[in-house]
Amino acid sequence: MKTPRSWLAAACLAATALAANLPAHADDGAPRFPPAKAEELNADQKDAAGEVLKQSSAGLGGPYGMLIKTPELLRRYLMMTEYLRQKSSLPKRLSEMTILLEARLWDADYEWWAHYPLAQKAGVPEAMITDIREGRRPANMKEDEALVYDVVMETLRDRKLTDKTFQRATQVLGEQQVIDVVAIAGFYMMVSAVVIAGQVQPPAGQNPHQLPVLIKK
Repeated sequence: MKTPRSWLAAACLAATALAANLPAHADDGAPRFPPAKAEELNADQKDAAGEVLKQSSAGLGGPYGMLIKTPELLRRYLMMTEYLRQKSSLPKRLSEMTILLEARLWDADYEWWAHYPLAQKAGVPEAMITDIREGRRPANMKEDEALVYDVVMETLRDRKLTDKTFQRATQVLGEQQVIDVVAIAGFYMMVSAVVIAGQVQPPAGQNPHQLPVLIKK
């Protein structure tokens, strides 16, 4: 009997499988999965595409050009997106901050481009966005923001969430919000894997806040 996998492990395995089966492609930066046209989709893909259009303002662009190839994966992806973006216990400000941190750690420029205006709208301070973009720990963070920063950075960058940070975060944010921070950060790692493997880039000339190349320590 197989041991059940967590949703994140399953999602990451599916993303890895998709990336492994990509056709050979020159490293010219062109998208490997352009937005799908309706006449190119089979019945199952059209059904999944209809679900995408209920949630996405970008149509079948971005990560959907790749995910539409596997409709069942796409449907489960949309279910996670709906919860993490619309129904999680986190305030939008902290949710979008989490996504920006993950996008910066993974150098996912499309993801940053898509969520930069959402973070602004949610109330993430511009100075904080700039610090995250340039790889600095933001100054003058509120207590909840500092804890979200520490949870995300320790979990994704250091790959170890310390007892001190976990205990403080659960005391201030509560268990449910800590779980949702970790889930959002983990899920958007999959999103980054898709946009990187698919060579998904922001529209030409529409990314004034492109992520700078950072020297990794």
